[in-house]
Amino acid sequence: MVETISLASKIYQKLLKINGMKVCGQNIRKIRRDLDLTQEYMAFEMGVSQKAYSDIENSKVKINLEILTKISKILDIKPSDICSISDQCSGGNYEEKYKDLLEFMKKNNLPLPEEHL
Repeated sequence: MVETISLASKIYQKLLKINGMKVCGQNIRKIRRDLDLTQEYMAFEMGVSQKAYSDIENSKVKINLEILTKISKILDIKPSDICSISDQCSGGNYEEKYKDLLEFMKKNNLPLPEEHL
């Protein structure tokens, strides 16, 4: 039963990470377009191919601190303007998602540890 809870928690965390990456990539694209910059320009400034840069905006690669810092310097903004560590980057609504997960577990008769209620 504990294994089931652990698996549900891992799935939930993975979904948050995927959603967060997507939001960050979308934010980068929006800011770049607002500044009338091309992917080719961004790629050149970062020292990567246009395809590699496109993969960043399309969330095909994880956006690490190095990538985030390079992009924010080129765009002349703070890294938090692109993607913060807050729930904004992970799609927000943590409380709602947590409640949904608890409801799912209750409906499927999965045990709920007291410390997570």
